Amino acid sequence: MLEVFVCRGYHMSAIQSVKCPHCHKEALLAGNPYRPFCSERCKMIDLGTWASEGYRIPGAKAPQEEEEPEE
Repeated sequence: MLEVFVCRGYHMSAIQSVKCPHCHKEALLAGNPYRPFCSERCKMIDLGTWASEGYRIPGAKAPQEEEEPEE
């Protein structure tokens, strides 16, 4: 659903729902504690992917810094 408002010549939209980033079902924004996800399950699956480093930026690995010996 998408409502469009015109204010001083500018088009403004009030988005009421989005597609869940995980399962792609429609998810309401208003009153949804899990937004932009549709459910707690989809939110936790996404969190688990972040925690297990499933989302990565492509590129070469950064060099590891060596620890200095303590004196």
